[in-house]
Amino acid sequence: MSVSELSASEAKKPVTPGMSQVTSVSQLSDVRPTDWAFQALQSLVERYGCIAGYPDRTYRGNRALTRFEFAAGLNACLDRVNELIAASTADLIKKEDLTALQKLQEEFAAELATLRGRVDTLEARATTLERQQFSTTTKLTGNVWFNLTGAFPSGDITTERSLAAGGSSAFIPPTRVGGVPTRVARTRTPSVTFSYYTFLNLTTSFTGRDQLVTQLVSGNGNSPANELVSSGFFNSWGVPITDQTGVVTTGSLAVRELFYSFPLNDSVRVAFGPRLNFYRYFDQNRFTFFLTGASSFNSSGSTLVNAVDRGSGAVVIWNITPQFRLTGAYLAENTEFLNPAAGFNTSSNPSRGLFRSTNTISAELAYSPSSAFNFRFLYTRSNLFPYNGFIGGGVGEPVPYGYLDDGFGGRLRDSTADAIVANFDWLITPKFGVFGRYSYGRTEINPVSPIRAEGSVRVQSFQFGLGFPDLGKKGALGVLSFLVPHQYLSGRQFLLSGNGDGGTQYELEASYFYPVNRNLAIVPSFYAIFNPNNFDSNPTVFVGNVRTQFSF
Repeated sequence: MSVSELSASEAKKPVTPGMSQVTSVSQLSDVRPTDWAFQALQSLVERYGCIAGYPDRTYRGNRALTRFEFAAGLNACLDRVNELIAASTADLIKKEDLTALQKLQEEFAAELATLRGRVDTLEARATTLERQQFSTTTKLTGNVWFNLTGAFPSGDITTERSLAAGGSSAFIPPTRVGGVPTRVARTRTPSVTFSYYTFLNLTTSFTGRDQLVTQLVSGNGNSPANELVSSGFFNSWGVPITDQTGVVTTGSLAVRELFYSFPLNDSVRVAFGPRLNFYRYFDQNRFTFFLTGASSFNSSGSTLVNAVDRGSGAVVIWNITPQFRLTGAYLAENTEFLNPAAGFNTSSNPSRGLFRSTNTISAELAYSPSSAFNFRFLYTRSNLFPYNGFIGGGVGEPVPYGYLDDGFGGRLRDSTADAIVANFDWLITPKFGVFGRYSYGRTEINPVSPIRAEGSVRVQSFQFGLGFPDLGKKGALGVLSFLVPHQYLSGRQFLLSGNGDGGTQYELEASYFYPVNRNLAIVPSFYAIFNPNNFDSNPTVFVGNVRTQFSF
């Protein structure tokens, strides 16, 4: 490495990463005794020790240099001379050397002054950062969303709800009358809402390779579309993920994620903790990431997985090759917005614990032959523990929405379920891509009553979409997504809510992520919901959302 390539900070150190200190000019493989500068280099290397080479033992002396680069190298040699003088080794310095250095110092006085000024400024900034930093081990980041949302039905919407409280609750299961779940007509257009949702992320590292992640959440969102859904369908259509409360009590603060991850070796990483986020590790897609792409609950991931959004357990990620990655996890339900007092079976509840709460075992194989194409195959085995006697709601996947009973209004025992998901994204050109997702699930029906027959519910969902990166601006992304969130193939007689009149709901979503700058983005989105709640007789519902997205 030449004198000219030493930076201001490097001038104070004989060797920095990427350079190799040499003690003899002969160690520089591309320097020969016939080179015109050989003697000068020999003197600087062997007498003063202020020259370093590249890691491959080359000097690369033919590189052009700027005056600032030369000044940085000169400064390094001046510092070395001062060290020799201070150590009373001035006899090593010849008078002609000092004269030459004096002339160089005068010639480059302006550059040296600028260089020293820059170093002083950097040192002052470093001192300020050390005094004002949040933590020596922890980094604080955050996300804040403001959501302006409206839902506009084109007529009265039929729902399957309980008649209690005038049918106002989407959480109370309906009852069967003559074998048919009770229905409630929603005749009023919901009011437009303006809400917030926020994450505070604390990422701590003790070794530089490990991470202790604590994510705090708060919000007060409740999409107007929720006024129009059947029981168990809360947040099920036309709802951006960021338009939610995310906590048990509106406006309170909860821990959304809490886990520790570390590498076992260069290819295997482990994460474990009381609250791991399933979607951090599984079923990802470049065009359906909720921060920048298709952002609704139905579009951002498969509707058939996972019964455990956040859970206690462990995840193992194995990067088999640059093209193949295998991820496996065991998670026991511990989601921040589900209240055990309401009957949910969580891993922190001693009556259920880590292995008797609702839990899932998942494995995903991802294949990426190039940076433009990704394919993922996911399998999940679920043990579903009914809450209040029914399977469904927030912990019912692969029954995505609604509730299951024994077909006659009776309760169910613990049940098992299986789901598979195939998911791909393909960036065909830098500004155009396609993506798709297919899911299939099967849930066993295990009635409490011995006179009721066992059975199963089979359901599929599929999605196809187009992505337009850098649309209108670098970093922007436009997405069109068409999806069928739940098409029941058999077992509809067990649907206490969700069967509708035998129809199939389908949706069209359009969103546009527009980054104003590094920390601010505006994301308008539009949803059309056809056959809402699986009623062919229901009119179309249109939902619009504009979110302002801050990150720091």
